Formats: sequence, C-alpha cells, structure tokens
Amino acid sequence: MYDSLARRLGAEFTGTAFLLATVVGSGIMAEALAGGNVAIALLGNTIPTGAILVVLITMLGPISGAHFNPAVTLVFAVRRDISGGDAVAYVVAQIIGGIIGVWAAHMMFDLEIIQFSQKARTGSAQWFAEGVATFGLVFTILATLKARESAVAMAVGLYITAAYWFTASTSFANPAVTIARGLSDSFAGIRPQDILPFVGAQLAAGLVALWFCNWLLINRQMDASKQH
Repeated sequence: MYDSLARRLGAEFTGTAFLLATVVGSGIMAEALAGGNVAIALLGNTIPTGAILVVLITMLGPISGAHFNPAVTLVFAVRRDISGGDAVAYVVAQIIGGIIGVWAAHMMFDLEIIQFSQKARTGSAQWFAEGVATFGLVFTILATLKARESAVAMAVGLYITAAYWFTASTSFANPAVTIARGLSDSFAGIRPQDILPFVGAQLAAGLVALWFCNWLLINRQMDASKQH
C-alpha cells in the first residue's frame, strides 16, 4: 500500500520535523507579536498548526500514512495495519524528527538551540485534557477514514485547531510532540518532568478511542451486513 520502509521513515521524520518547527516557531512568533495578550498568542500558534497538518497529511499520507504521532502509530499497529517492527521505526523517526524541528525553529529565531522548557503543565485536569484531546484525534482519524478517506487531512487539521481551544492542555495529543516541546523554553514548551504523564494519557486514550471505534464503526457495519 505504501512505499518502502526507508521512504516511509523519511516521510514520518520530515513531516514530524515540519510539524514541530511550525508549532514552536509559530509560538515564538506569536508571543513576540502579541504584546502580552496570551489569547492572541495562542490564536497565532493555533492557526499555523492546523494549517500545516492539512498540508503535511495531504502530501505525505500516500507515502507513510502520515502518522507523525506515536499514539496514532500504536493504534494502527494494534489494528495490524503496520507491523510491530515498522511501528517502532516510525516512532523513532517521529521523535527524532520532532526534536530536529524544534532545533530548526530555534535556529530560525536566533535562539539557543539546546533548551529545556520551564513551563509547568501538570495536574489531573491537564492529564484528563490530554486524554480527551488524543481520544478525539484518533476518533477523528478512524471515523473519517471510514466515512471519507480523502477528507482525513482537513478533518485532522480542523480538529486540532478546535482542540487547542477546548482542552485545558491546548491539545498536544502526540507523544513525539510532547517530548520535543520539552526541549523548547518558549510559548509552546512543557517541562521535561511533566512529559511522562502526558504521554501516558495520550497512549491510553488512543487505545480507548480504538476500542470505541471498533464498537461504533466496525460492528455497526457487520450488523448491517447481517440484516441483508
């Protein structure tokens, strides 16, 4: 279905790098231009992130599936749409790509390349928010694949745009993004010590979303076929 593993890993690396360059770079730019208005800064961070996801998924989806997200890769591995070995390779490419994307953003804005975030993002509300954000993302992907595969890029971009604003955590919804953002002491950052609970919530919620979609979508289709 997809290209060779090397090309798929190249797509996952490049896509995740551009995603993080956009998340961190737009956060730096937005904070600099917002004049202390956090709402405006968040809006300036949100719109580019949603937009780049549409672009990246559209152009790289046919190569690798455009996961750019270990939680999504885990879900597709459990579905057996990707082998376990390939899934591990995807995750490594995503994490490395995310870190490179953060460093690229720092270089573009003439900041220190190696940083560690000081921004606290912790507590049960934040962890629950990450669970909600990731559940919604995986639900969006799987349900849209079933309803209209060609609309996945737009659906994911719009979902993340919305989730930036309706979740208390601003919807990281991605372990690779979370890890990489720990290496940027900027608007989009998260303290390294806060990363693990976020990642745990994201992975768990992704699996819950898979279970829910299996019940809601796959079983419904089977029930309909039995009636005929």
